[in-house]
Amino acid sequence: MSDEAGLWELRLGIHATPDQAEEIRERIAALLCPDPDHAPPCPVPWSLSLVALSGGDEDEDGDEGEAAGAYPELIEQARIERG
Repeated sequence: MSDEAGLWELRLGIHATPDQAEEIRERIAALLCPDPDHAPPCPVPWSLSLVALSGGDEDEDGDEGEAAGAYPELIEQARIERG
């Protein structure tokens, strides 16, 4: 493995309310930059976004939207846990 830095993307799917998702986003940001008032630049440059995926519940056509395609195991887990 090379020691050369490059661009990486870490994906995390969660089944949560908007408030829960925002709280998790804030916690991840705090992990990446525990001192937001530090002098720039960050030792490891980073960017974080929060995107709501459509779906998870079947629509009138029986489709579950983009969430089912991106995170089928998560959709199934949420369905089982809801009962």
